[in-house]
Order: sequence, then C-alpha cells, then structure tokens
Amino acid sequence: MASSNPSAPSVDQVRQALSTVMDPDLHRDIVSLGFVSDISVDGSRVHFKLTLTTPACPVRDKLESESRQAVSRLPGVTEVDMETTAVVAPQRKVQSRKPLEGVKHVIAVTSGKGGVGKSTVAVNLAVALAKLGARVGLLDSDITGPNVPMMMGVEDYQPVGQDNKIIPPENYGVKCMSMSFFVSRDTPVIWRGPMLDKAIRQFLGDVSWGQLDYLIVDMPPGTGDAQLSLIQATQLSGGIIVTTPQDVALLDGRKGLAMFKQMEVPVLGFIENMSYFVCPHCHERSEIFSHGGGRNLADEAAVPFLGEIPLDISVREGGDAGKPIVASDPDHPVSRAFLECAKNVAAQISIHALAAV
Repeated sequence: MASSNPSAPSVDQVRQALSTVMDPDLHRDIVSLGFVSDISVDGSRVHFKLTLTTPACPVRDKLESESRQAVSRLPGVTEVDMETTAVVAPQRKVQSRKPLEGVKHVIAVTSGKGGVGKSTVAVNLAVALAKLGARVGLLDSDITGPNVPMMMGVEDYQPVGQDNKIIPPENYGVKCMSMSFFVSRDTPVIWRGPMLDKAIRQFLGDVSWGQLDYLIVDMPPGTGDAQLSLIQATQLSGGIIVTTPQDVALLDGRKGLAMFKQMEVPVLGFIENMSYFVCPHCHERSEIFSHGGGRNLADEAAVPFLGEIPLDISVREGGDAGKPIVASDPDHPVSRAFLECAKNVAAQISIHALAAV
C-alpha cells in the first residue's frame, strides 16, 4: 500500500535499511539471503515478513530485534509490524546420491563406540527440534540392537500399512521407525551385511514419512555395514558425532569423523555427552569422565562443537519410561542443553544448505 505520509519511507528505503542486518551464521545480510518479503508502508506504519531458514534458529531473537531497530530508525516510522515465520531450506542435490522424497534433511547421529549415550542424544535432539516447531522423524537404524521405541514410548506399536507404505507411530511430535516393531522383544536379529543394507533401504523408502524438515537417524556404534548402507542409500545433509570426554571415547570419535570425511558427508559437529555431573544435594560439579575433550576434538578437527550434555539420573529415568527429558521436563538444565544443541544442529544444516546460494 502506498503511503499518504510525505515523510514516510519508501519500500526501497525499508529494504535498504533491512539490508544492514547480517545473519551471524551465514555472514550475509537478510535481504540478499531472501529472508525479507511483503514490505508495505501505510502512513507511519511499516509491515514486512521475516522468513528464517529453520524454526529452531538460534539467532532468531537477534535478527528480529535488529530488523525492528533498523526499520524503526527510518524517519517517519512510528510503528513496525514484523511477521516472523520459518521455512527449512532444502539440501543442495548431490547427483551421485538420491534424496529421500518428502524429507528435506537426513541427519546421521553416530559414535565411534557404544556406551556414550548416542541413542539418548538422538531421541532428545529429535524431540527438541519438534518442540521448536520443525517436522521431525526418527529412524532407529541399529537393526540388531534397537531401543529407540522404548525411549520414545512407542514400543507396543503394531505396524500397519497404507498404499504400500508402513505407517510410522508418532509421539512427542516425532514420527518413529525401528526394527523392534517387527520382531519380538526376546528375538535376536543376527544378520549379515546385505540383509542390514536391505532393511535400512526399506526403512528409508517404504515408510510413509510424509513431509519432514529433519529425519534423525540413530546409527549403531562404530563404522560398519549399517553406516555404509545409509550413506550409500540416500543423500545425507550431515553427521553428528556423539562422544564422552574420556580418551578412549575421543579416540573412537576420531574414527567417526574420518568415516564421514572419507564418504564425503558434511560433519555438522560433535556433542559431548555425560560432560559433567552436578550433585542434586550439594550442587557440587564433578567431571566424572574428565571434561572438554569433545570441544578440543572439534577444535582439532576444525568442525563445530554443538554442545555439552550433563550427566543426570533424570535422563536415564526418562529413557526407561519412554518419556524423553526434553518432553517431560522442558525446563530442566539437561533439557535446555539439548534444546541449545538442537538449535546449533539446525544452524549448521542451514549453513550447509545455503553455502552456494
């Protein structure tokens, strides 16, 4: 709408003012990135839409505040009406690998060794991203040792099909799929590589995932057949490596890093789990497994450090009860740590997706 106020700014002047606002992660202004649209001036009132690359944007408050201030400083403006939304930027297509239909980003969560809480991290990251407004799926690709359904509270789900697709259960805003839905709890899955490969491909292609912003894949520990199958079966947006601070875990974390780099999968970063323990009675902090190794490893490898998760009994209790701590107690310090990690993961996804835009 054209303004009848002669002192009001033009649409071009509003756009120019907004072009001074820089995204600190993408290192470009929000106008050239295409984040700004629907600018209108009505008298002394300016309206515009700010579209972020993810609902989990860690710098949302900063961009909103700086955008509002930039427009407010224009002569003749007394009211700024800003509408904020988010559309997850899709991954750039890699010709040698086929993207998963309807899924914008597939993210592998792995660890070099067992016992570091990788599944706990994957589950809570998925729930955190969903709480932040994203459309999320969670694939348990640990075919021989699946435990995600128990942690997500869907272990009693009986699979049903529709239009030749498996319908996944949904809880806490996250769609889930796992081998445990297809075998009895006491039946071991003793499969060779080709059978693992076929199962992973079916869980990717034969499940009705719908439209997802992020599909989190909880990988088995190590660097074996399952990891290779996933990387070859679809286009990964990136990998997350979960470690704990002690030296043996860090040694295996390096192997996970080398695997992703060798297979040309972007490394989104490291998460240090069981980073420290705070006594609930005396509130004294103890670094049971040492501390800071994950950050040091990330610095050494020149990849992002996504965050540290403290050791807390509530995390274990929530996993056993099918109630991830991010869902059951969102204000808990551990939940806040997972939410920050989720925001950092989403930011890295956006950085890689828009790197060539």
